[in-house]
Amino acid sequence: MPADKEQVMSTQERYGVVGIFSSLGRSWWVLLLYGVLGVLFGVIAVTRPVAAAAALAWALGVMALAEGLVSLLALFDKHVAISKAWLGLYALVSIIFGLLTVFNPVATAGILVLFLAAWLIVAGVYRIVFAIRVRKEIRGEWLIALSGLLAIALGVLYVLNPLAGLKVTTIWIGAAAIVYGVVQIIAAFKVRGLKV
Repeated sequence: MPADKEQVMSTQERYGVVGIFSSLGRSWWVLLLYGVLGVLFGVIAVTRPVAAAAALAWALGVMALAEGLVSLLALFDKHVAISKAWLGLYALVSIIFGLLTVFNPVATAGILVLFLAAWLIVAGVYRIVFAIRVRKEIRGEWLIALSGLLAIALGVLYVLNPLAGLKVTTIWIGAAAIVYGVVQIIAAFKVRGLKV
């Protein structure tokens, strides 16, 4: 082996590069699993958006319920870092939200879409105001205003038909999950070749 290669190899070994590549190469299957799960979720979300949205809302409810119960238990700890009143309120709200979501996930998903609609409308108004204020300083401000108008239109559509908004949002999430999954699968097979 030439001296230059030996020097590079010893430098890599010194900094643990070989070890990192080797461990990445051995755990390629984790990336593959993430990718397959991402694609599966994406396909379900695209083909059955209401069911996927309900499942996401249900999972969010379970998480909120668990967090509420843990916070409730933390009330009995003498060394808790925040005030017991705030902790109790947080526990109560989390448990109520969790129970409502677990027992009626579709309604919760619909309410979340309405919150998304409200945010889109506020964001759209903000963008239009911003575009008007900076029109003398920048070029192409009309694109910012146009994005604001589109955000408002989308928000209004979500308010008028929350179920359609829920479906559209879930389909977009599903499409993103499919892309994420495919990228993870490709990365898994690339990383598999890093075994040293």
